Amino acid sequence: MHHFVTFRMRLPTFAGINSGPLRRVRVGYASRVRLEAVGKRYGARQPWVVRDVSLDVGPGRLVRVSGRNGSGKSTLLKVAAGVCLPSAGRVTGRPRVGYVPERFPGGLPFSAREYLLHMARLHGLRGAAGGRAVDEWLERLGAADYAGAPLRSLSKGMCQKVAIAQALLPRPGLLVLDEAWTGLDQAARETLDAAITERVADGAISLFVDHDPARLAGRASQRWQLDGAGRVTVAEGDNPGSANTAPESTAPEATDPETTAHEDTDPEGTAREDTAYESTAYEDTASPRVVVIEVAGLEAGSLATVGGLPGVLSCDGPAVRVLAGYSDDVLRALLAGDGVHVASVRPETGPPDTGAPDRAAADRAADTGAADRAAQR
Repeated sequence: MHHFVTFRMRLPTFAGINSGPLRRVRVGYASRVRLEAVGKRYGARQPWVVRDVSLDVGPGRLVRVSGRNGSGKSTLLKVAAGVCLPSAGRVTGRPRVGYVPERFPGGLPFSAREYLLHMARLHGLRGAAGGRAVDEWLERLGAADYAGAPLRSLSKGMCQKVAIAQALLPRPGLLVLDEAWTGLDQAARETLDAAITERVADGAISLFVDHDPARLAGRASQRWQLDGAGRVTVAEGDNPGSANTAPESTAPEATDPETTAHEDTDPEGTAREDTAYESTAYEDTASPRVVVIEVAGLEAGSLATVGGLPGVLSCDGPAVRVLAGYSDDVLRALLAGDGVHVASVRPETGPPDTGAPDRAAADRAADTGAADRAAQR
């Protein structure tokens, strides 16, 4: 079963949100990404799609994820990428993520370039730097001639190129690809193969699923095989010695997260820990700016969970107030929910009432949210 979300979003105007002096946080990729006793199911009485998975993958690794249809490959990738929270266990060490879903929501109400510029801003690439990165990937993937076309008018293959471009924009330390080659022409497939090789050579981790057994032949460090019961067997790939040993990258677009585990409870009352999304690349050294995310379809039972995410200042259902430095993380969390629609993202008018001038405010908000959730249960 595949779960995906379509959503409506107006391009926000970020003028003023980051108008104060900004300091770029420059760190390398995380040394290892660990899945610790991870499990995922879509409801308390539903079967475990992924169960008790503990994996450890180091930098410069290319991992092929295999299994029959319906074995949980897509779910495992979503959990690893932070798009989907685990029902049990946690993921640690996750760097900045680039994720290509199995199904890209191509009906979004703006052009390919507008969408990519918006995604670039969420990844911390603003102004000319964002424009250059967008134009580079549109050109490399053979989509430059369609940059101004509405996404809803593009072919599946062209939409897939846009999906790949948004994943590669931030020079991710973890690149996750779910059937990303589907619908691409040969030239674009070769470009994607080269891009993956570049990221892995630079010390990134890449996880991929593809129906073609010859895809990236001779390059995979490991093979993760799902058995159909939610468990994973790890085997050497066809290039087990391919781990990159180069020093950490200091590219400004690739940022290491503050990965925070949040205690939670599943529908049956079993304690679990959920891993937060990777943090953004900026710290505001003047005062924290606040973004308001307007949503529809957020269930009452999810309000406490959203309210406990790092950087969230308040969540009353229709509106989520969040520190700007955490807004992309919160957006990803919201869009992972079934039936949740993001109507708009906008700066809050007036001075923010955060009560603190730095990220300590977000950390205290996260701690308070976790305590509130525990009290409610």
